[in-house]
Amino acid sequence: MADNITSILNGLVETSKDGEKGFRSAAENTKSTELKSVFLKRADDCAEGAAELQRIVSNRGDEPEQSGSVAGALHRGWINLKTAVTSNDELAILEECERGEDVAKAAYRDALDKGNLSADIRAVVQRQFEGVQKNHDQIRDLRDRYKSKS
Repeated sequence: MADNITSILNGLVETSKDGEKGFRSAAENTKSTELKSVFLKRADDCAEGAAELQRIVSNRGDEPEQSGSVAGALHRGWINLKTAVTSNDELAILEECERGEDVAKAAYRDALDKGNLSADIRAVVQRQFEGVQKNHDQIRDLRDRYKSKS
């Protein structure tokens, strides 16, 4: 039977899946080969994070989440709408990716703050949180660079 820890981990799986799909969508909508490469790498990182969390949930004898959230689907839909309206404007894509990473940071911070994570699970969540922070900062720096070009 799923407990609070499994619920927390499955919530992070959803967040990671949302990030993966969001970054893949961003990669599909950019004209920049540099950004496409960054977005695909970030998508792969999110997929690896989700898979790691799913293994932990399975090892606990519970059912891991397999997909993203409804909010994530809406977020990806917003990326598609925004890029269609702005003719795949790289700055708009970066701004939306940064917003998505803000959501991911908050989800990981919340998971860490809720406590009750065993030391080994906390270490995984903390490491992934640091990766989300790194992703966010990279996207923010790219956004700032593109903003200064316009």
